[in-house]
Amino acid sequence: MQEPDQMSLISVKDAPGKGRGVFAQRDLKKGELIETCPVIVLPPEEVNTLELTRLYNYYFAWGADSTAAAIALGYGSLYNHSYTPNAKYQKDFNNGLLKYVCIKDIKKDEEITINYNCDPEDKTPVWFDVASQN
Repeated sequence: MQEPDQMSLISVKDAPGKGRGVFAQRDLKKGELIETCPVIVLPPEEVNTLELTRLYNYYFAWGADSTAAAIALGYGSLYNHSYTPNAKYQKDFNNGLLKYVCIKDIKKDEEITINYNCDPEDKTPVWFDVASQN
């Protein structure tokens, strides 16, 4: 169930060395729902075209076979990557949603990060140089 005012939980600010990022507006607890984002799904035949645009760095592999693409609305496509994230995302294919959930307590003004490999423990290299982490 979506919280009545999710946007009061988070804000988008400059994340030094990473561009924009999503930050906690108050202390958040492990297990707490941060944001539920509807997605725009693109079929597999449009993914190659998407990769030629600036949206390439903002889409999620989508579908049971990960051949489609999804652009998250809300702040969903602005969470930065970390190999030691404090949040995770869950794909809800049936309802066309991405849900962001705390996997540890997050302090007010702390950046909320996810592992772009979906699994918070997955250390597989991503397609860009990862900014140094605190």
